[in-house]
Amino acid sequence: QVQLAESGGGLVQAGGSLRLSCAASGNIFRFNDMAWYRQAPGKQRELLANITRGGNSDYADSVKGRFTISRDNAKNTVYLQMNSLKPEDTGVYYCNLRTIIGGFWGQGTQVTVSS
Repeated sequence: QVQLAESGGGLVQAGGSLRLSCAASGNIFRFNDMAWYRQAPGKQRELLANITRGGNSDYADSVKGRFTISRDNAKNTVYLQMNSLKPEDTGVYYCNLRTIIGGFWGQGTQVTVSS
């Protein structure tokens, strides 16, 4: 029933910025934690950032100081602001929203950072 729509990915040069969005629709649940993951080709999906319903956030060491996660509970939306992008940030980015019945995944959005 819950559908997650991701947007904001694309091709950017190193040092540039992108802002990802993930909006839930058809939602009858209260979302708890929201998170962003990244999966590079041939690698496992990696947790990058997590934010609680109360707004407390945590980040992977690789993105601390460069990425910022935020949320709008009224819109059931989570954002990821990505600054100072590096080629190693390239991958498919997925949002994950957790509810009392489990988690929901976005479809993924490609981010490619060129040298």
